Amino acid sequence: MTDPIADYLTRLRNAISAHHRVVEVPASNLKKEITKILFEKGYILNYKFVEEGPRGTIKIALKYDPVNKVNAIKKLIRVSSPGLRRYTGYKDMPRVLNGLGIAILSTSKGVMTDKEARAQMVGGEVLCYIY
Repeated sequence: MTDPIADYLTRLRNAISAHHRVVEVPASNLKKEITKILFEKGYILNYKFVEEGPRGTIKIALKYDPVNKVNAIKKLIRVSSPGLRRYTGYKDMPRVLNGLGIAILSTSKGVMTDKEARAQMVGGEVLCYIY
Protein backbone atom coordinates (compact mmCIF):
# COMPACT_ATOMS: atom_id res chain seq x y z
CA MET A 1 0.00 0.00 0.00
CA THR A 2 1.62 3.26 -1.10
CA ASP A 3 -0.89 5.72 0.39
CA PRO A 4 -2.34 4.61 3.75
CA ILE A 5 -4.35 7.83 4.25
CA ALA A 6 -6.10 7.37 0.89
CA ASP A 7 -6.84 3.77 1.90
CA TYR A 8 -8.27 5.00 5.23
CA LEU A 9 -10.53 7.54 3.50
CA THR A 10 -11.62 4.99 0.89
CA ARG A 11 -12.59 2.47 3.56
CA LEU A 12 -14.69 5.16 5.28
CA ARG A 13 -16.25 6.22 1.96
CA ASN A 14 -17.11 2.61 1.03
CA ALA A 15 -18.62 1.87 4.46
CA ILE A 16 -20.76 5.01 4.22
CA SER A 17 -22.03 4.14 0.75
CA ALA A 18 -22.85 0.57 1.92
CA HIS A 19 -24.61 1.97 5.06
CA HIS A 20 -22.40 0.03 7.47
CA ARG A 21 -22.51 0.91 11.17
CA VAL A 22 -18.88 0.03 11.96
CA VAL A 23 -15.75 0.03 9.84
CA GLU A 24 -12.33 -1.42 10.74
CA VAL A 25 -9.10 0.10 9.44
CA PRO A 26 -5.46 -0.77 10.11
CA ALA A 27 -4.01 1.55 12.74
CA SER A 28 -1.17 4.04 12.56
CA ASN A 29 -0.43 7.12 14.62
CA LEU A 30 -1.54 9.47 11.84
CA LYS A 31 -4.82 7.59 11.33
CA LYS A 32 -5.46 7.67 15.08
CA GLU A 33 -5.05 11.46 15.12
CA ILE A 34 -7.36 11.88 12.11
CA THR A 35 -9.95 9.65 13.82
CA LYS A 36 -9.76 11.75 17.00
CA ILE A 37 -10.38 14.91 14.97
CA LEU A 38 -13.36 13.32 13.19
CA PHE A 39 -14.83 12.38 16.59
CA GLU A 40 -14.22 15.82 18.12
CA LYS A 41 -15.87 17.56 15.16
CA GLY A 42 -18.90 15.24 15.25
CA TYR A 43 -18.40 13.38 11.97
CA ILE A 44 -18.29 9.93 13.60
CA LEU A 45 -20.23 8.46 16.51
CA ASN A 46 -17.39 6.72 18.34
CA TYR A 47 -14.06 4.97 17.86
CA LYS A 48 -11.97 2.32 19.58
CA PHE A 49 -8.30 1.46 19.22
CA VAL A 50 -7.81 -2.33 19.29
CA GLU A 51 -4.21 -3.36 20.00
CA GLU A 52 -4.05 -6.76 18.28
CA GLY A 53 -1.17 -8.01 16.17
CA PRO A 54 1.78 -5.89 15.13
CA ARG A 55 -0.13 -2.67 14.33
CA GLY A 56 -3.63 -3.03 15.68
CA THR A 57 -6.86 -1.71 14.21
CA ILE A 58 -9.24 1.20 14.63
CA LYS A 59 -12.96 0.43 14.88
CA ILE A 60 -15.02 3.44 13.84
CA ALA A 61 -18.77 3.70 14.49
CA LEU A 62 -20.29 5.83 11.74
CA LYS A 63 -22.86 8.51 12.53
CA TYR A 64 -26.21 8.48 10.73
CA ASP A 65 -29.27 10.71 10.99
CA PRO A 66 -31.98 8.52 12.59
CA VAL A 67 -34.81 9.96 10.47
CA ASN A 68 -33.34 10.25 6.97
CA LYS A 69 -30.56 7.62 7.33
CA VAL A 70 -28.07 10.15 5.94
CA ASN A 71 -24.46 10.03 7.10
CA ALA A 72 -22.81 12.99 8.82
CA ILE A 73 -19.96 12.83 6.29
CA LYS A 74 -20.98 13.98 2.82
CA LYS A 75 -17.54 13.93 1.15
CA LEU A 76 -14.00 12.84 1.90
CA ILE A 77 -11.41 14.26 -0.48
CA ARG A 78 -7.71 13.38 -0.38
CA VAL A 79 -5.71 16.51 -1.22
CA SER A 80 -2.04 15.69 -0.77
CA SER A 81 -0.72 12.43 -2.18
CA PRO A 82 2.69 10.74 -2.12
CA GLY A 83 3.28 11.80 -5.73
CA LEU A 84 2.21 15.42 -5.23
CA ARG A 85 2.41 16.88 -1.76
CA ARG A 86 0.28 19.97 -1.08
CA TYR A 87 1.61 22.40 1.51
CA THR A 88 0.12 25.67 2.67
CA GLY A 89 1.03 28.52 4.96
CA TYR A 90 -1.35 29.78 7.60
CA LYS A 91 -2.17 32.89 5.53
CA ASP A 92 -3.22 30.80 2.51
CA MET A 93 -5.12 28.16 4.51
CA PRO A 94 -8.01 26.63 2.52
CA ARG A 95 -11.60 27.15 3.70
CA VAL A 96 -13.78 24.12 3.02
CA LEU A 97 -17.37 25.06 2.06
CA ASN A 98 -16.76 28.57 3.38
CA GLY A 99 -16.01 27.24 6.87
CA LEU A 100 -18.72 24.55 7.09
CA GLY A 101 -16.29 21.69 6.40
CA ILE A 102 -12.82 21.02 7.73
CA ALA A 103 -9.38 20.55 6.22
CA ILE A 104 -7.05 18.25 8.16
CA LEU A 105 -3.40 19.28 8.15
CA SER A 106 -0.20 17.65 9.29
CA THR A 107 1.86 20.43 10.87
CA SER A 108 5.03 20.69 12.92
CA LYS A 109 2.79 20.90 16.01
CA GLY A 110 0.84 17.75 15.14
CA VAL A 111 -2.28 16.88 13.16
CA MET A 112 -4.98 19.56 13.39
CA THR A 113 -7.83 21.23 11.55
CA ASP A 114 -7.47 24.31 9.38
CA LYS A 115 -9.07 26.55 12.02
CA GLU A 116 -6.68 25.39 14.74
CA ALA A 117 -3.69 25.85 12.41
CA ARG A 118 -4.85 29.38 11.54
CA ALA A 119 -5.21 30.22 15.24
CA GLN A 120 -1.72 28.89 16.04
CA MET A 121 -0.27 30.56 12.92
CA VAL A 122 1.27 27.38 11.58
CA GLY A 123 1.13 25.85 8.10
CA GLY A 124 1.67 22.32 6.88
CA GLU A 125 0.63 19.54 4.53
CA VAL A 126 -3.08 19.49 3.65
CA LEU A 127 -4.10 15.84 4.07
CA CYS A 128 -7.83 15.92 3.25
CA TYR A 129 -11.08 17.87 3.11
CA ILE A 130 -14.14 16.61 4.98
CA TYR A 131 -17.69 17.95 4.81
